[in-house]
Amino acid sequence: MDIIVIGSGPAGVSAALYARRAGAAVTVITRGSGALAKAEKIENYYGLAAPVTGAQLEADGIAGAKRLGVEFVEAEVTGLSMNDEFTALTVQTPGASYEAGAVILAAGSTRLAPKIPGLKELEGRGVSYCAICDAFFYRGKTVAVLGEGEYALHEAEILLPHAGRVMLFTNGKEPAAPVPETIEVHTEKIAAIESVQADGMERVGAVRTEDGAVTHADGVFVALGTAGSVDLARKIGAETENNRVVTDSGMATNVPGLYAAGDCTGGLLQVVKAAYEGAVAGLAAAKYVRTKK
Repeated sequence: MDIIVIGSGPAGVSAALYARRAGAAVTVITRGSGALAKAEKIENYYGLAAPVTGAQLEADGIAGAKRLGVEFVEAEVTGLSMNDEFTALTVQTPGASYEAGAVILAAGSTRLAPKIPGLKELEGRGVSYCAICDAFFYRGKTVAVLGEGEYALHEAEILLPHAGRVMLFTNGKEPAAPVPETIEVHTEKIAAIESVQADGMERVGAVRTEDGAVTHADGVFVALGTAGSVDLARKIGAETENNRVVTDSGMATNVPGLYAAGDCTGGLLQVVKAAYEGAVAGLAAAKYVRTKK
């Protein structure tokens, strides 16, 4: 395929529409309804004579894209990387991998960060949001992955060949997928990430759960919920800043072939802004893949 769009909100569907109209073969990978579908009423949008529900606006947008030949795949995206030849981008899901000349990130932004004491304070000092980026630094060490879903399991499996011990902390939930025996599972609720003094600075030292247990960990990898656009951007080395993906005026990131649009780029969290950025990203991505053929 020419272009993969991750996310089926207004940014993703607009990107798919414009890229398809520009002649590209486009597939949208989505885990289902997003923030727009939760909106009770939309009325501050051009062309609406009367208010509509967010769910209806979302459904109409997807139907219009399908009419033009955009393909939709329902799956959770767990990884994003370059292929072995560095000629295309690869999108990983639990059941399959997809390769394309360009990828547009439009999976929205993570609006709520886990409120676990020590997590924010120790970012960059043992707390990481990208296993593929930082696994190398934990060779033979003990690491904890926070999360219970496919995304967390994917991060844990990336760490397995490097770390000496890999633990999955589900923060009070049951794992949503089968966990290999090589990964320890801790289902207790997390009370805090504790620090130790090392090399003249405070670093991650342990995970403390609400039952009072303290488990040693050299690093903590956060993979709660599902991977948003910023999480995926970090995995491939795209520039991020203040929980947003950094793009130029054409919605291109610093990674060739990777674009972003919508809430994940920051600014006004509105349908009209997302649709505009999606259109720009879709046209730019279509032009990019044409030049590579």
